[in-house]
Parts: sequence; C-alpha cells; structure tokens
Amino acid sequence: MSRVKRGVITKRRHKRLLKQTKGFWGQRKNVFKRAKETLMRAMAFAYKGRKLKKRDFRSLFIVRINAACKTHGVSYSKFIHNLKLANVLINRKMLSQMAILEPDAFAQLVTLVAKK
Repeated sequence: MSRVKRGVITKRRHKRLLKQTKGFWGQRKNVFKRAKETLMRAMAFAYKGRKLKKRDFRSLFIVRINAACKTHGVSYSKFIHNLKLANVLINRKMLSQMAILEPDAFAQLVTLVAKK
C-alpha cells in the first residue's frame, strides 16, 4: 500500500486565514486558533460598521438640510412635512447635496414648499 501525505487542504485553509490576519498583533497573526477568533470578531465588527455607516450618513444629511432650512427661516420638520404634502420625492442625500452645491435651487424648493 502506498503512503498518503496529508494536510494539503488544511494547510491551504490555514494559510488563507492567516493571510487575512496580516497586520494583527502578536499571536493573532500567526497562531491559527487565535487568528481565527480575532478574524471572526473583526468580520463581525466590519458587518456592524457597514450598517452603522448608513445611520451616520443619514444623520449627517439631516444636519445639513436643517442648517440650510434655518437660513431660509423654516424648521427641518416642517420642511420635510411640506415636501411630503407637495409629493416631492427627493431623498435626504440629494436634498443635502442640493443645499451645499445648488443653494439657489434649494431656496426655490423651500419657497415652493412653504406655500403649502
């Protein structure tokens, strides 16, 4: 019976994981067990961070729109409410971009909505 050398698949899997943990501190980069624990935790934080990023940007957009509305003498909540009543379907990201890059167009939007 011929001899079978083992461990090729396992070694490949270990190398792939250890390659992802490059730059980690101490055993977290070169001991498989520690590296796997750390990588799983890092991936969980990365997933959570992608969700939090959406929340953070939405709040940033709201702050920018609020600041632009205040210069025109309208509160943010009344502005958004009147937009909904006027059936203007522009999301907050576009409204904040408009407030920064196109202040004249934003002013026209505020006056259009203020009439409602």
